[in-house]
Amino acid sequence: MTRLPHGRPSDGAPADAAGELCGRGEETVLLDELLAQARDGTGGALVLWGEPGVGKSALLRYVHDRAADFVRLSHSATRPEADLAQAGLHGLLRPVTDRIESPTTARAAALRAALGEGGGPVDRLAVGAAVLSLLCELAERQPVLVVVDDGQWLDEATGLCLGIVARRARAHPVVVVLADHSDPATRPWQGLAAVRVDALTDESARRLLATAAPLADEATVRKMIRETGGNPLALHELAALGGDFDETEYHRQGRSPRVGPRLRRAFRAAIEALSPPARLLTVLAAAEEHGDRLTVQRAGRASGAGDAAWDEVADAGLLRVVGDRVLFRHPVVSRAVYEGCGGAARRQAHRVLAATMPDGAEERAWHLAAMAHDRDENVARLLERTADRSRIRGGTETAARSLWRAAELSPAPIDASRRLAGAARAFWDAGCAATAERLLDDAERLAPGPHIARRSGGLRGVVEFTRGRPEVAHHYLTTDMNHVSDPGAVLELGTLALRAAWSAGRDLQDGALELLRELDVDGPTVSPGTPAWWRGDGPADATPAAMCAADEADVRARATIPPLLPPAPLGLAWGIDGPMGDVLRRRIPHLRRRDDPPRLAIALAQAAMLDNVAGRWAEAESSAVEGLRLARDMGADHIASHCRTSLGWLAAARGDERTVAEATARSLETSLPQGVRALSAAAHWSRGMASLFHERPEEALDSLMRLTEPGHGAEHPTFALLAALDTAEAAVRLGRHDLADERVRALEAWARRTGAPWARLAGYVTRALVGGAGAEDAFRAALDVPGARSHPLLHARAQLLYGEWLRRGRRRIDARVQIGGAIEMFDRLGAEPLHRRARREQDLTGPPGGRGSPGAGATHRLTAQEERVARLAAERLTNREIAVQLRISHRTVGHHLGNVFAKLGINTRTELNCVDACPEPP
Repeated sequence: MTRLPHGRPSDGAPADAAGELCGRGEETVLLDELLAQARDGTGGALVLWGEPGVGKSALLRYVHDRAADFVRLSHSATRPEADLAQAGLHGLLRPVTDRIESPTTARAAALRAALGEGGGPVDRLAVGAAVLSLLCELAERQPVLVVVDDGQWLDEATGLCLGIVARRARAHPVVVVLADHSDPATRPWQGLAAVRVDALTDESARRLLATAAPLADEATVRKMIRETGGNPLALHELAALGGDFDETEYHRQGRSPRVGPRLRRAFRAAIEALSPPARLLTVLAAAEEHGDRLTVQRAGRASGAGDAAWDEVADAGLLRVVGDRVLFRHPVVSRAVYEGCGGAARRQAHRVLAATMPDGAEERAWHLAAMAHDRDENVARLLERTADRSRIRGGTETAARSLWRAAELSPAPIDASRRLAGAARAFWDAGCAATAERLLDDAERLAPGPHIARRSGGLRGVVEFTRGRPEVAHHYLTTDMNHVSDPGAVLELGTLALRAAWSAGRDLQDGALELLRELDVDGPTVSPGTPAWWRGDGPADATPAAMCAADEADVRARATIPPLLPPAPLGLAWGIDGPMGDVLRRRIPHLRRRDDPPRLAIALAQAAMLDNVAGRWAEAESSAVEGLRLARDMGADHIASHCRTSLGWLAAARGDERTVAEATARSLETSLPQGVRALSAAAHWSRGMASLFHERPEEALDSLMRLTEPGHGAEHPTFALLAALDTAEAAVRLGRHDLADERVRALEAWARRTGAPWARLAGYVTRALVGGAGAEDAFRAALDVPGARSHPLLHARAQLLYGEWLRRGRRRIDARVQIGGAIEMFDRLGAEPLHRRARREQDLTGPPGGRGSPGAGATHRLTAQEERVARLAAERLTNREIAVQLRISHRTVGHHLGNVFAKLGINTRTELNCVDACPEPP
């Protein structure tokens, strides 16, 4: 028997772009080979077997369609005819009954007797020989294909007959292909070539869904594949529902999604073929849900299902026993069995299972709940106690399902509302955001009141913040801080309220800070430095070094209370990004172990930005991509936008303008309408960086000025500070020294207040950019700032700007030192546009006339600067545009062009093509 690797289509599976069934390459090759052999005069047989819905019928249709030049005989067996002798043969041969000779021949007599048209006895061997003879006669003119589906329902006589035919067909151009649920080794076609058709691989399932559900998003596709186990029919039926397998119902039941009617009918037929004890045993295993063999065995014995029933279900391929576990082939099989057995059988199974368990068993409460026809407070209390124990053990989703079912059984609306609120919080903590929000809405409609905030831990504000509505979130969060009794929950709500106020770019922090001051979680919660983080002020008499040291110590001391840490951009602004990054790197593995998707996604988004500025770009990208996936799965648009912000910043630094455009557009789609100024500001910063690094200062300044424009949706003080160097550089290149002076003053004031290394470095560099007698001292001071190298991109930019300043002052050797250091860092980081700019500047620091272009003719006499000016002029840039790019005056550009014209013996710019066609110097 041939066993092929996993991979294949479904009943009704769509073809891929090449016209083949999805994932069925090896099976279709075998079928095509059978047909080709028959065309050459050699027959054969093949049995396709596997569970219902796995795609056997699709393969039969495939071979039937490929055999257009054959005599095609097909039959699909049905359960009602399984006990009618020769019923299958009757259906199969009906199209060719006119080829049966007169009744006088032995073959005709055997066939007519088998088809119920004669009165004599039926000799099975004679019937088999007669059918084979008839098929061989048909094959004399053209090959014959016999296709039989659902062979498990063939009557015994037909099965034996087809076995005789298939084993003897090789000498004639006759092909027999059968499909069956069971292993052929136990069927009448034992010894025939057989292929087990297994579930689709994930890749093949994706191809199928790309056609069957083209609008399904990535999260839905992953869930559909996971929950169906790659069963093609199950995938098709989910796709027919638009990929909606009622996630809330799935979370409520804790089972695989509901199966479609075709798959349910297929498994119901398989169950009905079992004896009553074996049927009950199968339903008990599906109802027990945990796969505990001893529990199912006890319940089976109490119901009269003994060893014979176990053997029967094992032979049918529905169940298998592995140690102390009883397993279905896949959860979708368990669900199909459970749904297909009928309500009475399900209730009986739960009753028997509950009777075998002690009163205190958690599973007993669930079985009693499954039996309940009406509201029952006693069972609801049992489920609530079960939920409490589950949460202690970390079974958050199990606790959520228990509370939800308890709410359904609660007679009093206030009890139902309270339990729904608890279920909502548990589902939220388990990462099931959509279900949590629905249950919270239900709780508020059923019986509104402060009990909802107490039981859900103030979930409404958390949901609003995650959805990207910071001002609404702030209102709920600060209100619910007065209703929640758990100090840890109050702490989380308060710090989230601070984040909401910061995200909205408004001064709303004071109320939450006052409540946090009164809170005590293992000591005072709000340290003297904490309000400064959020309000942007600091003690007037504190020195920068003291502020920085105090903040770093405070961050490390509060590593066990992560909610107190500010958002990553704010922590960066204060210069505490180093210790914050350490805290997050320790916390992320812990959140993964806890399986806490909401907090993990937030931590990953924060870590991504801190890794960006620290030069750990690969780690930043990995964290942002993982956080984005988690956020999409939860429907957390706000967190997803934070991840896109990091990806957009990284793309700007790498020179990937397409990704910048896509990431920032997606962020602005949600942040601008919802008033999330922090995200809007981050998007404009990324756009400004991308334009500046590609030497489009006017476009860059247009984006960056939005960060300080009063009333604009991207106005945000924190991001205005972080982008101050970019704004100043763009302004200087456009001659807007007034704007550059404003940014210098803002950076210097912030550096004095916080002592943050990045702010001191950026402040010195912007001071140098605006010019003056102290420019070189400012550049040197910037590069000497302690801790400046912890921001490698910023430090390398300072080196580049200093090197450019030196080169313009004709100090070429000093310039090459600074620019060389910048090139090395840009290369290590992968900052492509800045790397190109630095290489160009380095090229310009070479000795005059030392860079002749091979094959350039007269151009070898041009200096480095003259050749650069000539190339830009050949690109039809104006003198002023060339001046902006090379940071020289437009009059100097004219002087260089005059030299170029004289050396090359030309009179117009259009004649500069000879320079533009020469290779760019290395």
